[in-house]
Amino acid sequence: MKETAENKHKTASVTDSDDLVPKKEIREGLLIFVLATIQFTHMMDFVIMMPLGPQLMRVFNISPSQFGLLVSAYTFSAAVAGFFSALFIDRFDRKHALLALYLGFAVGTLACALAPTFALLLAARVVAGAFGGVLGALILAVIGDAIPEQRRGAAAGKVMAAFSVASIAGIPVGLYLASVTSWHAPFYLLAALSTLVLIFAFFSLPNMRGHLSSVSKTNPFLVLQQMLLQRNLQWATALTVTLTVAGFLVVPFISPYMVANVGFTEAELSYIYLFGGLATVFTSQWAGRLADKHGKKRIFTFAALLSMASILAITTLPPVPHFVALIVTTIFFIFFGARFAPAMALVTSSVEPRLRGSYMSINSSFQQLGAGLAAFASGLIVQETSNGTLQNFGWVGLLSCGVTILTVIVVKKLKQVS
Repeated sequence: MKETAENKHKTASVTDSDDLVPKKEIREGLLIFVLATIQFTHMMDFVIMMPLGPQLMRVFNISPSQFGLLVSAYTFSAAVAGFFSALFIDRFDRKHALLALYLGFAVGTLACALAPTFALLLAARVVAGAFGGVLGALILAVIGDAIPEQRRGAAAGKVMAAFSVASIAGIPVGLYLASVTSWHAPFYLLAALSTLVLIFAFFSLPNMRGHLSSVSKTNPFLVLQQMLLQRNLQWATALTVTLTVAGFLVVPFISPYMVANVGFTEAELSYIYLFGGLATVFTSQWAGRLADKHGKKRIFTFAALLSMASILAITTLPPVPHFVALIVTTIFFIFFGARFAPAMALVTSSVEPRLRGSYMSINSSFQQLGAGLAAFASGLIVQETSNGTLQNFGWVGLLSCGVTILTVIVVKKLKQVS
């Protein structure tokens, strides 16, 4: 009888383990590809707003500060959603959570396409941000769960390269559609593409429940408190926030500045993202591999310091030949992307697996809040003159460089725990 009881206990343990560990082996290459395609649509939805800035400001007759609010609405919504999702996100299979969030994101993007007024577009961006912001955090949590630390930098680099692919293919196509039809067209395209990716992910992703074996069963607010009190996670959050603020002080107004001050037409903006994307699709992955080989902190510091020259150049660029402007913008995007691969690998390695999903949601909240505040602050600093040009963008560049120096200080405090 004792032996039978022990056998039953072993059988139950095996069953419980089988419930938590995927029965289908996770193929690393396929997993990264699926995550990258989801990240591509998510990033395209976010970044398409920036090159559409001149057209949206003209169509809706809005000021730079109102355009900054349009960008910030997405990020503020994502920040709030990320905070609340952190209370329960680790209690679900990663696949199920990913698919549910992606469905909500696709619906929010379709709402953006259908919006006829500035107010309704603002509301639709809030919906898209609520799902999209948490989606980005969960993608990083999956990388942290499924990819060994020694290959995590390269994996993060490949997924982050989705930004480059969005710049190469998505943004130019979206801008072309917007120029020949209307600003609604890119969002219709993105909603359709997201639906196709959702179907592909449903059939190709395995269940991912390994983290459930160590997830805390206590009050989620106590878990949240535990995360917020850990010094290492505070430094990880500070790195994410400062890095995001440094970038999104500048990025939202690159397109309006290029049209108003440098002499680009709205249709020509696609070349900025085409060449920047072509370069960074390779350099982001190189940065990830170099980070794995030579140290993530060292490569991040090198890329961050070098990025300051390109920040100052792009925010003070006078009317110059287009090829000169494209060289400056391409260099900016190269270092902008090179910072993120080692930084995100460091952040995902700074948290224990049992807290990773919840922490990445909290971290995403602060990231989106930082992006929103940066875009809003930039909109207040940049002013439109009577002749239509933009002024004070150089002050934004100096502020961005100051925050970049803070990222270099913060990254030295971070420790790897998993």
